[in-house]
Order: sequence, then C-alpha cells, then structure tokens
Amino acid sequence: MASTKEWFETVAEAQRRAKKRLPRSVYMALVAGSERGVTMNDNVRAFDELGFRPHIADLPAERNQATTVMGQELSMPVLISPTGVQAVHPEGEVAVARAAAAAGTAMGLSSFASKPVEEVAAANPKLFFQTYWVGGRDAILQRAERARAAGAKGLIITLDWTFATRRDWGSPYIPEKLDLKALLKFAPEGITRPKYLLDWVRSGKLPDLTTPNLAGPGEEAPTFFGAYYQWMTTPLPTWEDIRWLREQWGGPFAVKGIMHPDDARRAVDIGATAISVSNHGGNNLDGTPASIRALPAIADAVGDQVEILLDGGIRRGSDVVKALALGARAVMIGRAYLWGMAANGEAGVSNVLQILRSGIDEALLGLGRSSIHELVPDDIIVPENFTRAVKR
Repeated sequence: MASTKEWFETVAEAQRRAKKRLPRSVYMALVAGSERGVTMNDNVRAFDELGFRPHIADLPAERNQATTVMGQELSMPVLISPTGVQAVHPEGEVAVARAAAAAGTAMGLSSFASKPVEEVAAANPKLFFQTYWVGGRDAILQRAERARAAGAKGLIITLDWTFATRRDWGSPYIPEKLDLKALLKFAPEGITRPKYLLDWVRSGKLPDLTTPNLAGPGEEAPTFFGAYYQWMTTPLPTWEDIRWLREQWGGPFAVKGIMHPDDARRAVDIGATAISVSNHGGNNLDGTPASIRALPAIADAVGDQVEILLDGGIRRGSDVVKALALGARAVMIGRAYLWGMAANGEAGVSNVLQILRSGIDEALLGLGRSSIHELVPDDIIVPENFTRAVKR
C-alpha cells in the first residue's frame, strides 16, 4: 500500500509526478498525440462540456458498479486499455495486470507490449489480448492462438491507425535498441531523473524495446521499429478479413477504433461481441472529434446489439459516469494508468483505479442512482452541437 506521501488524489497529480520522475523522452512518448494535438486535447476537454442533473434527497445508501464485459465479471466499469512498449517501470505490464486484478477488473494487453502474454495472463486471468493487422492471416492467427493458450479470454483487433507520427512539439527520440550509442544519448536525461534510473538499476535490466508477443515460434522478439515496419507494410485489412479473424477466434471479440456509426454497424454484422469507440488517444487522424462526442450517435445506431466501450480522455470517475449515461457499457483507460505507474509503480496504478472507483461512486450518489446500470442520457446535460453531428 502506498504511503501518505506517495499517495495522490487525482490523475492530474499522477501526471505531474510522472513528468517529474520520467526522462523527457519517455514522458513525451506517453503524452503522444499527432500533429497539432487537436484530437488528443478534445478527448479531455469534451468531458468538461457535459454537465449533470443531480438530485438531493432519497438518495441510495449503496451504489453498485459491477458489470460484465466480454463475458468477464468486473467490479467496476473501467478496464485497462492496451498500450505499446512500456519503458515507464521495470515491471511494466505485469505490474499493471496485478493492480487490475486486485481491483477486480480486466487487462487489455497490447501485441506491442514489453512483457510476454504468458507472464501477464498469470498475473491477471481476466485478460484480453489486442492485435493489429500485422503480418498476414497466418501470423495474426498464430499470435491469437498463443494468447488463447496463455489464458486470454477475449481478442481485440485495433483498426484506427493511419501511421501519422508528426507532432508540432516534436517527437521524442526512441532508439531501435538500447546500445552504447543510445545510452550515451540518453545520459543527460537520465542523470536529471535519478529515481527513474534507480528503479532500473535495482531491477538489474534495461528498458526492453522489443515486442515479445509478435515473435513467431522459435524466433527472437522483433524490435519495436522492426514490428512497426512490418505493420506498415502489411496490406490493409478488409471487413471480410476481420470477419475471418472473428470466426477463427470463436470467442469474445472486440473491434477497437470505431468513430463512425456505419463502422459500428459493420462490426455488428461480422459478429463482434464488443466495439470500442476510440480515436487512439489522438494518435491518429488529427481533427477527429473526441470519442465521447461520437458515442451517442454510435449508441443510437447499434443499441444493445453489441457491448459498447469508450476509450479516450477518461481522467475522473465522473467522466466514466458521463460515458455510461450516454451509452457505454464500460470505459478503457490508457494514459491515466501509465502516469500512475510512472508516479509509484504498481501502487500508483492501484491508486488511479481507486480514484476512478471513488469518483464513480460519488457521481452515482449525486445523481440518485443505485447502480451504473440505471444511468440514462437524461442524467447528463449535453450542450447543443456537442456531438457535431452532420445534419441531413
């Protein structure tokens, strides 16, 4: 359990501590975003435009947050979103998985993760394995079957990526591997962040910039950039490719990156269990609206035909409640837990999850709802033109 000094009360404070603790290149990789950062910033700001309609009496003495996502029982409607290679903390995704398991929620593991799926699944059996369309059908299926053998309960296919990497504030230097040349280049940053360096010294290893879950049988794990190049040069998938993968997998299956009602309908048509309304945290086509702006129209389009998740901009429990009231079943968090881990390791991730759990409970109380399943759009004040819908 974190000490009082290590404990933080908001995700914003976790971010401040992460900025102080991490070398600049590592921190800027977490901030990410593409081009001007319009979408990245809108993901957060859009929640501020939404208000609540609270009640003041006959409020419920107890509030229930339990739900299910892709067949897994969760104690709260917040899941860990898959994120790529993590140089934030030596224990990486394994520490995140333990914190999620302790909180009674599920872990999404990226195929670009720094830890093998077997280790992460052992830390949290409520595991969903995420993949991109990289390397062709045989390679993708082989990775999925490896994840299934490790214990993964569901498969997530992420489709929202245009390979846009330019940033107006500059992209951080990320080496192909941590050789002597890279270490010398990073030395000035590392010297100014001794606590970060000490974590790695104590672990007896360097940050791993390889992607072990993309390695074929008997192969060495490719570097992040090696895997990224393979992804860029793989022919883009069709909806029939996605249908094929869903059929081959046969279990709970989610399509991540939905921002258009037509794509939500197509995901339903191919038999998806869930969809994630997501713009990749603003790391994609800049100028795309916040994911919460797209949610109401998508919920109207597919209703209860598929489980709807929302990914992007979640910083408070009240944000979670707003998303659920507008049609989401649960949300996924990315930067929030990475900042928590940067601030205080596994305990920091647990801290972030507790902040969100408490905020959800407080918002339910204020709205007079005894369960997240009672939330409805009328609980939220949605300003005119919030969704930026095109009039026809």
